[in-house]
Amino acid sequence: MKKVLVWDAPVRLGHWLMAGGFALAWLTGESEAWRLVHVFAGGAVTAAALFRLLWGIIGSRHARFASFVRGPGQVFGYLKSLPRRAPPHYTGHNPAGAWAVVALLALALLSGASGWMAYQDIGADWLAKAHEICTGAMLAVAAAHVLGVIASSLAHRENLVRAMFSGRKLGQPDEAIAKPRWLAAAVLLIWAAAGAWLLAR
Repeated sequence: MKKVLVWDAPVRLGHWLMAGGFALAWLTGESEAWRLVHVFAGGAVTAAALFRLLWGIIGSRHARFASFVRGPGQVFGYLKSLPRRAPPHYTGHNPAGAWAVVALLALALLSGASGWMAYQDIGADWLAKAHEICTGAMLAVAAAHVLGVIASSLAHRENLVRAMFSGRKLGQPDEAIAKPRWLAAAVLLIWAAAGAWLLAR
């Protein structure tokens, strides 16, 4: 195996938009003075998650859900192999990472929807409580995801964080994607900014 292009630009940009936006939203969530920043950051996360859902259907090879979402048997099998430091290698997402991606997207959308409705004073107090529960669950999944990335990086002797910047991972030459899709990444950036602005109005 050698380093090949695996993660296209929209996957990488979407990943860091969601990570950075969630961190900013979390830090400003309890401050009335930073409320607009909180809503803007949450809107960016929600918009990025919506784009990622679409990209999971029409995106490049390793971005599509059909290529990496696997059943619970493979997920638990992969997790059990990590302590032995002999897990099977996946060029794209490993089975556990795939479930984390799906969970984070679902929680981002639920958190964004409940947060926006609470911001617009739609519904009752339970929406604010639902928003808190979703964001708390998202934080827990994100923490588990980070621990999983560290464990997988050590087990495979591969820097998975660097791969999410460069787009390159170990793989066979025929597993590489053809191009990084910079135009789609530009569309994502505009979409996330527009979505954040609209939700914060």
